[in-house]
Amino acid sequence: MSTQTLLKQLYDTPEQDIIKNIHALKAELGEKVLILGHHYQREEVFAFADVSGDSLKLSQQAADADAANIIFCGVHFMAETADILTSDEQAVFLPDLAAGCSMADMANDAQVSKCWQELSTVIQPDTCVTPVTYINSTAALKSFCGEHGGIVCTSSNAKKVLEWSWNNREKILFFPDQHLGENTALAMGIPEENMIVWDPFQPLGGNTPAAIERATLILWKGFCSVHQLFKAEHADTMRKNHIGIEILAHPECSREVCETADFVGSTEAIIQYVKAADVGSKFAIATELNLVNRLRIQHPDKPVWFLSPMVCMCSTMFRTDPQHLYATLLAIRDGNNEHQIIVPKAQKRWAKLSLERMLNLA
Repeated sequence: MSTQTLLKQLYDTPEQDIIKNIHALKAELGEKVLILGHHYQREEVFAFADVSGDSLKLSQQAADADAANIIFCGVHFMAETADILTSDEQAVFLPDLAAGCSMADMANDAQVSKCWQELSTVIQPDTCVTPVTYINSTAALKSFCGEHGGIVCTSSNAKKVLEWSWNNREKILFFPDQHLGENTALAMGIPEENMIVWDPFQPLGGNTPAAIERATLILWKGFCSVHQLFKAEHADTMRKNHIGIEILAHPECSREVCETADFVGSTEAIIQYVKAADVGSKFAIATELNLVNRLRIQHPDKPVWFLSPMVCMCSTMFRTDPQHLYATLLAIRDGNNEHQIIVPKAQKRWAKLSLERMLNLA
């Protein structure tokens, strides 16, 4: 039976029955399967995660995993990362193969290779530029970084990665998220005049040769479609309506949002910040909706609001539902690799090197 036919049947089945079947099949498969769940997953899927976390934590868990089968409840680039870091004897599965990432789609290997070539008409990138890719990127871009002396970063370790990169070479090409690179650099005290933005659809990224020579940080023009929806005026409204509230923001938000926030940090850092706060503390949080709702439930003694008046949910994360998770477990039980993610060997070697450079910094 094809996955599509199976899913049609599952969507006609009461969800409580699907949940019950997942519990039973997960118990049957036992240690053969490890389920990784990103913080942005919907609650009914997140509940089945053996390990939950942000991109850095889940990357580390993938590298340390012993299970023969790993189900990554996240998006495509995360499952690719797990496949890169695990052994050839292990298989990585993505419940919904259409679960992608709009940010990752904003930089592809052809665009980055073209950028590198254009930079070479002004400077010598292989000797003076460290390419840094945010983990929210394809395996091909992680491979590019590995081959060109570069590295991967997450929102948790971006500062440490930028320090490592500047210690190796005088310039950094940071992609695909402009905001994470900019906010991290500003927090490190890097002058704004040392940064330029690279638009892949413009000659020389829309910059002059002199600007490229002067810059120490070249920021790719890319963003997260969820985090870009938050605005500084949303924080102003929250402060007017809730005296004493703290604004917490993810560094994928715009510079304006991060500058008005009381705390800027990764998903994991935001979770720990709320957890450590005094009873009665009030928060408005600028990050993905599922996480904010989970924090509201986990900390009823600390009022939590979603910063934006609009719903900012990661629609591709939301694609993973109990039906897709159950279908993946059935596929593993039956030896069907339809959900498996396999990174080409030509990319895997270099991509693993760039990821290991990051993990070794920890």
